[in-house]
Amino acid sequence: MKDWITGQQLINRFEEEFAPKKLAFPKDKIGLLIGSLSQPVKRVMVTLDVLENVADEAISKKVDLIVAHHPVIFHPLAQVRADEGQGKIVTKCIKNGISVYAAHTNLDIADGGVNDMLAAKLELEDVTILKETYREPLYKLAVFVPENHADSVRGVLGAAGAGTIGRYKQCSFSSDGEGAFQPQQGAHPFIGAEGRLEKTAEIKIETIVPEHLLKSVIRKMLKVHPYEEPAYDVYPLQNEGKAYGLGRIGRLPEPIAFSDYCRMVKDRLGIDGLRATGDMNGKVQTVAVSGGDGNSLIPFARFHGADVLITGDIYYHTAHDALLCGLKLIDAGHHIESVMKTGVQHFLQSVIAEEGCRTEVIQSEAPTNPFHFIV
Repeated sequence: MKDWITGQQLINRFEEEFAPKKLAFPKDKIGLLIGSLSQPVKRVMVTLDVLENVADEAISKKVDLIVAHHPVIFHPLAQVRADEGQGKIVTKCIKNGISVYAAHTNLDIADGGVNDMLAAKLELEDVTILKETYREPLYKLAVFVPENHADSVRGVLGAAGAGTIGRYKQCSFSSDGEGAFQPQQGAHPFIGAEGRLEKTAEIKIETIVPEHLLKSVIRKMLKVHPYEEPAYDVYPLQNEGKAYGLGRIGRLPEPIAFSDYCRMVKDRLGIDGLRATGDMNGKVQTVAVSGGDGNSLIPFARFHGADVLITGDIYYHTAHDALLCGLKLIDAGHHIESVMKTGVQHFLQSVIAEEGCRTEVIQSEAPTNPFHFIV
């Protein structure tokens, strides 16, 4: 087992396979915000926010890398002072060798990201995107493999995520052919000898790969391919790729009174309280959900036939607009996005295990919700 994974290795996998940067809104402050990713990482801490108490926690727990949802530097800093504001956090992290990485709107939008985590917590069924923001490009990968290794390479491609078409996985097409090559001086061929033209039966395996998985799929294919220099082709496609977007919408198994559903939401999201608008005696079944500030998603929730939208930071007059169009609202607070801590922790742990490293991933326990409910 290797000792430690580097920050760059870990974040590369995170961006390739979970929350690609290209999903983020323009000008969103994502990526590495403090420190460096080049050093080995013994302990990673996942947090929703990076406040001073979180930085203190990271110092006390000997954390090397913080992976956060909300950027610690969101607005440009006019100055970095060690005794006040964001400067206190930045200074503490730099002095203690703690790097800070943020995945914000890309993690909201990602498949399996914040909004899917919330939909799963709320046990919604038939979940789809509320507002499309991105269509992922697709590529055709064609790789040439000796006959007796075709099944193993095909299996690795499928396990790495290649070949997904709609509800079908591990889709590929194979054709027989003859490969020809002449190993040059210094080569170590799997088949043939140096300086001699070799011909051998090969299988051409073709499969479809979404852009965010392309590098990862190729890397894993190369690990199992028997040739010293595998031959493969990558073609951009015009096929329509997977849709990504903000918010999710799904259904409850049965209609439920809105008042009862509010209590259910409070319990499942583990919050102290919430605000709600709409007829408390009315029924709800189609539910839209969005972490963070979901004011802009009210028209989309209404268009898709939602009975209620669960989000945070609802404005007073926006609530009036929702009432006028018959859409119920649950303002569960911005802090419900803390659901991301468990999901991101599990992903990073899976990467570390696959790489055979001893790096530890923990969740921040420092409180960061600025609000208290007084009832």
